[in-house]
Amino acid sequence: MAQLNVNVGGLALKNPVMTASGTFGYGLEFADFIDLNRLGGFIVKGTTLHPREGNDYPRMAETPSGMLNCVGLQNKGVDYFCQHIYPKLKDLQTNVLVNVSGSSPEDYAECAARIDALPGIPGIELNISCPNVKSGGMAFGVTCEGAASVVRAVRQRYHKTLIVKLSPNVTDIAEIARAVEAEGADSVSLINTLMGMSIDVERRKSRLSIGTGGLSGPCVKPVALRMVWQVAKAVRIPVVGLGGIMNATDAIEFLMAGATAIEIGTANFIDPAVTVKVIEGIDAWLDAHGVADVHDIIGVI
Repeated sequence: MAQLNVNVGGLALKNPVMTASGTFGYGLEFADFIDLNRLGGFIVKGTTLHPREGNDYPRMAETPSGMLNCVGLQNKGVDYFCQHIYPKLKDLQTNVLVNVSGSSPEDYAECAARIDALPGIPGIELNISCPNVKSGGMAFGVTCEGAASVVRAVRQRYHKTLIVKLSPNVTDIAEIARAVEAEGADSVSLINTLMGMSIDVERRKSRLSIGTGGLSGPCVKPVALRMVWQVAKAVRIPVVGLGGIMNATDAIEFLMAGATAIEIGTANFIDPAVTVKVIEGIDAWLDAHGVADVHDIIGVI
């Protein structure tokens, strides 16, 4: 077997395969299909300081080679996670990370601080693509100033590995990455979903309750791959790549583009065992090509 272990901002992963937030629940839902301990890590669903109901239905729609969603961060809040979910995850022999969202830098920081107190959670992923209620609905992640303000606030109160998830709905994703690196991000993950829309011509309405939603799946992979390649050249911190990864070949492309690790998202809905298959597929490819260590292909493009 090839050497698969990697390090993401101080987080030691036994292999470069993780899962994307929002597609893997709290991980426990997949325990009947795979051994969670085989993963490099997994990221639980978006967690906010206070409970959120999410958006009205319908909030998912299938599209050619992908899907749209506008779930709206439905969750029971960070205190529920700490009291009811964390005890079931804390003894797993893998990295369990929490995706943190908020409506203000202060919300993010307070949510992160409560997770910081949990010894079994070694890192968080900041979702900075949430509505910024102080800036007329703009997402934090689409400006350097907005992104930096969230990371700055969280870094003051969170002391473990901090991964910042970047929005692709920007003109220059590399400058956003540099802005969060300057504020103390240990790693960046990209891409979050692309903004999209689907219309039911018979009903003459959007297929989503709020009109638009986030596009994910194989259709976004070329865009995601390009952005990972650009960001990996622009920052010194590790990059985690995601967006349309369906198999080991896709994952290897992201590694070659400069990602130190990858996350699998929409593919989990199609095959709940896809993560383990990707781990095995990366290992088989490395062996077949005489590569002893996964680091030998990271960033070769």
